[in-house]
Amino acid sequence: MHPSKIHATTILCVRKNGKVAIAGDGQVSFGNTVMKNTARKVRKLYSDKIVSGFAGSAADAFTLFELFEKKVQEYGGSLSRSAVELAREWRSDRALRRLEAMLIVADKDESFLVSGTGDVISPDDGILAIGSGGNYALSAARALYNHTNLDPVQIVKEAMNIAADICIYTNHNIIVEEIGQ
Repeated sequence: MHPSKIHATTILCVRKNGKVAIAGDGQVSFGNTVMKNTARKVRKLYSDKIVSGFAGSAADAFTLFELFEKKVQEYGGSLSRSAVELAREWRSDRALRRLEAMLIVADKDESFLVSGTGDVISPDDGILAIGSGGNYALSAARALYNHTNLDPVQIVKEAMNIAADICIYTNHNIIVEEIGQ
């Protein structure tokens, strides 16, 4: 990645026992400098029925958040339809194709990773991760999911702390949003 690119972040989503939690750290880096420690990269949408998180360039991610929110409104809260339509528009629009970000979106029934290449991926195991520390968080979350009785909020917090211990672009300022039973 070019040194002037913003490294932003680690986002983790875990679905278990009718609940879903998304966590994101607060670090935004510019090259080898930490510019912000308390960025909020996860949020609830559509009357708190959808949770989402972004990784990538902050300005690009906010653009995607806005577009996704419009799609959710347009399609009456249908997460799958909104995710597919966002990916379709993102891939086909010349200006949007240049955006460097990814989204994870989830509601009470489904979770998706949405990328600018047109991917809309639903995980087999209910766990998704993106960003600089995504693979670390994903690995930790899978181990915790399979070998503990922790709930989704506990899993994302612990896995994100593990990722923050390993990834220099992830900090311990973890924000979690949850929906479910």
